[in-house]
Amino acid sequence: MASREGELVPGTLEMLALKTLSLETMHGYAIAQHIQRLSGDVLRVEEGSLYPALQRLLAKGWVTAEWKATPTKRRARYYRLTAAGRKQLDVEQESFTRTSGAIARVLRAKEV
Repeated sequence: MASREGELVPGTLEMLALKTLSLETMHGYAIAQHIQRLSGDVLRVEEGSLYPALQRLLAKGWVTAEWKATPTKRRARYYRLTAAGRKQLDVEQESFTRTSGAIARVLRAKEV
């Protein structure tokens, strides 16, 4: 969820990274590009936000990482979702769906 054009609400970046990694193992730049592309260029993930978020996911055991060569032969850290990360993604998605539904109901309400 974006609070201002392209700005993510706190907590959603980790959920989006987990969702992206549920599709395939990726390096950080690819994660950022995937989120930006699927959001129609609305959500832009800055390196200064993404890499600390990935470090938090590593610390929580929700992702693992290993250094590998990219298709262009550059060295990059590739992240992979763990079983615990998959469970957490389910929790995060449920919470987000519940919260965004509640916000939508408030916004649709007529004045009293």
